[in-house]
Amino acid sequence: MKTVKEISDLTGISVRTLHYYDEIGLFIPTKKNENGYRLYDDKALETLQQILFFREFDIPLKEIKSVLENPALDRNQILQMQKKMLTAKKERIECLITSIDEILRGGNQMDFEVFNRSELEELCQFSADHMPERMRQIIVQEFGSVDQWKQHYIERASKEDIQKSFLKMVEWYGDKESAFQAAIHPPAQEVVDACQNRIDAVCKKLAEKKEEPLDSFSVKETVAEYGFVVKQLYQIKHEDALMRSIASTYREEKIRAATDERYGEGSSEFFARAIDGFYKNE
Repeated sequence: MKTVKEISDLTGISVRTLHYYDEIGLFIPTKKNENGYRLYDDKALETLQQILFFREFDIPLKEIKSVLENPALDRNQILQMQKKMLTAKKERIECLITSIDEILRGGNQMDFEVFNRSELEELCQFSADHMPERMRQIIVQEFGSVDQWKQHYIERASKEDIQKSFLKMVEWYGDKESAFQAAIHPPAQEVVDACQNRIDAVCKKLAEKKEEPLDSFSVKETVAEYGFVVKQLYQIKHEDALMRSIASTYREEKIRAATDERYGEGSSEFFARAIDGFYKNE
């Protein structure tokens, strides 16, 4: 049996984090001695190893807990899943290293093109096919015709600043293909409305906790719920980057004013700090 301190020394995970994992039911001690100290056996250490594998991919603790508690998955299935994830990460890192080597040799310049012209044309055509009639009328008045608007759209979307925003989408969705499919197949309006209502309810709940410490379990639990809804709304693999982006918008003047008006003075800054703190620690 090993104590929390011994496990902390062995893995580099802080004692505080191990205590938190116990609080949320992710990594429960094998038993407690007569003094109430947590003790862990080898099987528990194996569970912790699996948790650490998943944390390599910034997977939220709530999802890790769901995977580990899934009765349909045995140890080997989980290890196979983690092996595939690690292999994919290795391949991405190797591609990045190759790109850097090429740049260092002067054989390649940094290119911000995410979606090429044919992909932009497909995105544009999808937008044209699904835009409301009122929007179509406005476009015709502004550009002369839908075709002229398409030309403007593609030229504008080819610029570096827009391509960088596409790059953010790829980061949120995990890969280019997923980001592209999300762009041409957005969620149904009723799904968006339902998620927005749930986010509103979560924000109200979070605003009620403004006087609580940012690292309290109650605040973390609410932020995790916020992240879960965002992840479901956008159907992304990992919501971390998007949530940090949302945190930054809460500090923008217009968003801050609107948020404080709806949820109470100081809510916007509290939301930003709570989200930043949660995903930084995660």
